[in-house]
Amino acid sequence: MISKLYEKGKDFIKESYLYICFYFVLFAVMWYPLPYYIYSGGGLINLADRVEIEDGYRSEGSFHMCYVTELDGSVTSFLLGKLLGWDIVPIEDMQLGEEESSEDIFLRDRLFMNAGNSNAIMTAYQKAGKSFQITENKNYVFYIDSMADTTLKLGDDIRKINGIDYTDLAMLKEKVAETKPGELVHFTVLRDGKEMETEAKVYEEEGASYIGIAVQNDFSYETDPEVKLTFTKQEAGSSGGLMLTLAIYNQLVEEDITRGLKIAGTGTMERDGSVGPIGGVKYKLKGAVSKKTKIFFVPKGENYEEAMAEKEKHHYSIEIVGVASFDEALAYLTERK
Repeated sequence: MISKLYEKGKDFIKESYLYICFYFVLFAVMWYPLPYYIYSGGGLINLADRVEIEDGYRSEGSFHMCYVTELDGSVTSFLLGKLLGWDIVPIEDMQLGEEESSEDIFLRDRLFMNAGNSNAIMTAYQKAGKSFQITENKNYVFYIDSMADTTLKLGDDIRKINGIDYTDLAMLKEKVAETKPGELVHFTVLRDGKEMETEAKVYEEEGASYIGIAVQNDFSYETDPEVKLTFTKQEAGSSGGLMLTLAIYNQLVEEDITRGLKIAGTGTMERDGSVGPIGGVKYKLKGAVSKKTKIFFVPKGENYEEAMAEKEKHHYSIEIVGVASFDEALAYLTERK
């Protein structure tokens, strides 16, 4: 029985090998990687599924953060992008360093998300008059310049500089400034859960000293009531900061600021309470419209202008609200009748 199947299989391959080779080559070509990111659409995430506050107030409405579907570049996704009018972005436009991989870009976006989440917690608890205090300050390397001569890596958590506990960016600048070009600044970092020693050589450019890295704070808090944020491993980026702040705040106060409405939006949340610009506005707006959202928050400026142009172009029935800060978004909702 087995020998008969073997003979039939061998005969089939002999008779059809040209077709088999053609389809194999076609498959390989269509999925051949290209140096692009393809933005293909948007959707919503209900933040009730991401935010849990101990004994938090319930809401009649809902807050949603927006996301953009991002595909790795391939012949297939590139052709579909051209055909369907998706945004095709060269990978170098996403890179901060010449040698960065897609994994590096995702890691940085994940660091940005974590920092944005901590900003959201701080802002929401401050505005709600609730207790919070910093328990830990992590300082992550999120960019390494091509000029840098260093053993630091993206994602390193800096603990010490020249044997002294790291405090803030001012300390880093001070240590670099007092080190002569060509000499080393020594770091103790936490990498993959292990402490290790690294270094960076100082270089001079236009009369100033540099080591070619950028560092971002990520604060952890002890809060009362306790807050727990749950995001998936695939989620990254800081553009959900504003909506996350509103969702946390709404669980901390008795008044339901949703007024029973479905509310979506986008924009980063900075430590000073301001809302920063983002990308992919038209896809995020389209996702909000498709899910029957009533209100769409967007950063003032170019993001707002782009959103309004898309609304007029496609005759969207949605309230678009441009805001520059959390206070402006909160005032719009609390004053809305």
